[in-house]
Amino acid sequence: MSDISDRAEMRKQNRLEKLGTNDPVCPLCGISDWRCFELHHVAGRKFDDQEIAICLNCHAVCSDLQKNHPARLGRSPTMLEAIGRYLLGLADMLGAVAAKLKEFGLFLIAEAQRALAASREAVI
Repeated sequence: MSDISDRAEMRKQNRLEKLGTNDPVCPLCGISDWRCFELHHVAGRKFDDQEIAICLNCHAVCSDLQKNHPARLGRSPTMLEAIGRYLLGLADMLGAVAAKLKEFGLFLIAEAQRALAASREAVI
């Protein structure tokens, strides 16, 4: 049994080392299970080496959104193209965060409405 738990801990530590953190949290959806993370190239692998750790689902969404970006301009990207693609990648991720914030805001308002209705019924 110890051998199994040792191997599991080794897998976990290797993964966390690759991710660059001991406490990964997806900045887009909030999941924190270390087994659910991948490194995402913000600008796209062909344009920049900058990576962030995001969950598998958010990585799939962000990578798919990159397919909507303009076609590659040439064989090797200029600095301006790389910066532009990085900004597009950030915009995609911020759009996902904005959608979650809107969803949570609407949820809180609905909860407030339910609480208000419940308090009015208690008075009657």
